[in-house]
Amino acid sequence: DDDSDDKEVSSDEEDDDVDNDGSSDDEEERRTAKPPLHPDPHICTVLSDFKAQQEGDLSVQVKGEILRIIRKTADGWWLAQDTKGNRGVVPKNYLKVHYNFITGLCFIDSGAPHSNWSTVRKALTEIDATDVLSAMGAIPSGFRPSTLNKLLVEEGVTYTASHYIQPELSQSQLSFRDLFLDPDSGRVRARQVRICVCFTLWSCRMIPTPGVGVQVLSRHIRLCAFDGAQVLSNIHTVRASYNSKSPKTWTFSPRMTGILPSLLDGDCFLRCNSASPNLGILFELGVTFIRNSTGERGDLSCGWAFLKLTDDTGNPLPNRTYELPVNGGTPYEKDVAVEASITRASPTGVFQQMLHTRRQPKLIVKLKSTNSRSRTQLSLLPDTLLHCVSCIHLLVLHRQLLADTLLMERPTMQNADLICSPILSTFPVLLDQPDLLDALRVSSRDLTYLKQEFVKVYLSSVYFLLHSPSLPCHRWADPPSEEQRARVIYSILDSLKHSQHTTGQAGGPEVFVDPMHPHLAFDITELTFDLLTTKNVSVCLLIT
Repeated sequence: DDDSDDKEVSSDEEDDDVDNDGSSDDEEERRTAKPPLHPDPHICTVLSDFKAQQEGDLSVQVKGEILRIIRKTADGWWLAQDTKGNRGVVPKNYLKVHYNFITGLCFIDSGAPHSNWSTVRKALTEIDATDVLSAMGAIPSGFRPSTLNKLLVEEGVTYTASHYIQPELSQSQLSFRDLFLDPDSGRVRARQVRICVCFTLWSCRMIPTPGVGVQVLSRHIRLCAFDGAQVLSNIHTVRASYNSKSPKTWTFSPRMTGILPSLLDGDCFLRCNSASPNLGILFELGVTFIRNSTGERGDLSCGWAFLKLTDDTGNPLPNRTYELPVNGGTPYEKDVAVEASITRASPTGVFQQMLHTRRQPKLIVKLKSTNSRSRTQLSLLPDTLLHCVSCIHLLVLHRQLLADTLLMERPTMQNADLICSPILSTFPVLLDQPDLLDALRVSSRDLTYLKQEFVKVYLSSVYFLLHSPSLPCHRWADPPSEEQRARVIYSILDSLKHSQHTTGQAGGPEVFVDPMHPHLAFDITELTFDLLTTKNVSVCLLIT
């Protein structure tokens, strides 16, 4: 083996010599040419210190150390070369391989400067918390930064439910393509889509736990419509329940007569009109954490699962319970185990196969049928939306109010005046703040859900809360903020209910001038619904 290593090293040195012996013209051309944009799995970043333990090892440092991999071996000790020309073996779990960076640089023994070295060095030395935690053994090897959380953070409202409940403009941008009224009944016209399913999250099993170096703030599943290449719906989040006695099991609560908080509601629906034959539901298991040593927050993916909603012939999947394997890595990586101790290879013996199956991480999901009333309500919703079943009736009411305001009460479709509707302008915000959505559900539980009653309930509950100076800003997975918001929400709701019982009216203007209930100063933008700004489109309307 030593001889073979020496031969490989010698051949590499010969290659380097050949590369460096070109003519001056060739050298000048190499200096001025743009670096190649092709994958190179031979460039690695060091994730943690490694001190040589015996002759032949290569000592590396965590900061500013970039290595070239000369040879990879099955035992996990890779032959590497640093920028100074030193060579030796390094454990692969101390390294991060880079596949998408510019790799037009040479490693030589003399340490001479190179034209693009500073650019590549800067790119490769950007190590995130996940890389460091993985190298330290604080998280399993298959954990990654959350792909769906990154979309939510970086893409603004593009993947939020508040974006998807807005009506879509037609190609002419003078009418709507997914919102219509039945002229006889005055109600929203039902629309059938290619995929409309209801499902329940039951549990996750054998999910590895992060190490002692992090404090977990939330265990949850982010889910969306997915075709194997791109996200096709909003990204919905369901928080998991966790018992320290069963650390590798996550559970989800079924809907219980509307009492359960929507953030914990494992009953969900998906409507999607995509024609992709690979359409399904992507489930990303995740944790929000704080790193104990630095206080740094992060969002990790603990693995992902995918449920394709049609079989090979294009027929819908039958309604039953599915055990989905949880894969490590990201949805764009294949055959990555959640942790190194779990292998995908199937053992030979029957008993070994049973043990192997029990150790595999799984997500339990049940597709279920719906009654005629639920199917009717779902058909009134936007063509693409994923949310919890317990909020369907509120989404339907919002949809009806949209149709009334945009299709019935406007003088003409070309009218571009601002629409005075505090409900239409603020209701979408509730879908991104589950605690306020629950406050609305609690306030409207005993009503008949007539539109007029809905308006009164809305104005006397969550609309007032949205602009209360006592309510802190909504922040994901922040227990102190969540507790403070809960105290303010239910304290104000109780106070408002007492005021309503005293006056006998709900949603009256006297609520907003009561000195006992301070309210932020009114702004015209708070009361108006601007469809064009909301949908981020540029429309030229004809004003007659």
